[in-house]
Amino acid sequence: MKERSLNRVLLSAGGTGGHIFPAIAVANEIKSRFPECEILFVGAEGKMEMEKVPQAGFKIVGLPIAGLQRKLTLSNFLLPIKILKSMLKAKSVVNEFRPQVAVGFGGYASGPTLRAAGTAGVPTVLQEQNSYAGLTNKLLAKHAKAICVAYEGMDKFFEREKIRVTGNPVRKELMNLPYERDEALLKLKLDPSKKTVLILGGSLGARGVNNAVEASMKEFLEPDMFQVIWQCGKIYKSELEKKYGSKRGVLLVDFIQDMPLFYSAADLIVSRAGAMSVSELAIVGKPVIFIPSPNVAEDHQTKNAKALYNKDAARMLSDVEAVKELGFIAVALLMNEKVASQLKENIASFARPNATEEIVDTLIEVVYGRA
Repeated sequence: MKERSLNRVLLSAGGTGGHIFPAIAVANEIKSRFPECEILFVGAEGKMEMEKVPQAGFKIVGLPIAGLQRKLTLSNFLLPIKILKSMLKAKSVVNEFRPQVAVGFGGYASGPTLRAAGTAGVPTVLQEQNSYAGLTNKLLAKHAKAICVAYEGMDKFFEREKIRVTGNPVRKELMNLPYERDEALLKLKLDPSKKTVLILGGSLGARGVNNAVEASMKEFLEPDMFQVIWQCGKIYKSELEKKYGSKRGVLLVDFIQDMPLFYSAADLIVSRAGAMSVSELAIVGKPVIFIPSPNVAEDHQTKNAKALYNKDAARMLSDVEAVKELGFIAVALLMNEKVASQLKENIASFARPNATEEIVDTLIEVVYGRA
């Protein structure tokens, strides 16, 4: 009988952290189970994966692939050449590496990589993070052996028999937050007697979220009952520092490195609704108000948030609604323990703490068949 281990795995992900970090989590799980396994990433030249993957300790090859620009540019005229070069390079990588299985997490490089793998007879697996399938995964789905998804109802995009509802891989340190709430607040030099709102706008920040927070400052701060941890983003920090840097009850940060500490401190979280944010917040299990970004493909953040909103597992506001209503809704949740507890219970039902392990199990199943 064959030993059911993984020896060579090809992973392709890129463009955004929402594609890259799940792929790195899966690579770490493979290494944890099969230390001798060779893992190779394929990304797009010049994109963040070319930095983040080596930082995580894995090898990566870059393809000269790029996306179609909305404006008429020289880059668009060169796109067919880049695609052809990428397909030839991907074919070369697959032939040289000879993987047992190839896994696509979305992003420009996944298309040529998984097509090359499939053509070479390598079984392929997809991981779709969002509730609305991305274009690359929809194009690759026909030839995939299995598709790991985070949401129910994905059979409107993929063949039902291929779907595995695994959830999205999240960082292991979020499974059990390492601090009690009061301890975390003291570490952050905040007042444990005050209810705390954690605002998350992503590493670059989100203007829509920041506008809503500014419009809500009166509700947040005037009763002197609440305090705000505001992750505003690097590009907005200096501008907002002038207005709020010395204001009592506001901790302004551009980027959060120690997420478990900040999650531990929060009584309520306000966040964009990227797939990985939604998955992490379900694991954390605290009341959430989602403000989906309107500037993403197929408006997928709204669809992600709606999946929880429709099950009374979170509140949801558009950018425009948030400017008018965020403060009032946040304060109402902070003051109503019964409603907040119900939101906690409902969002926790969306948590998939074993997602990473289940995805690796799927890879083994695809390589060897069901046990």
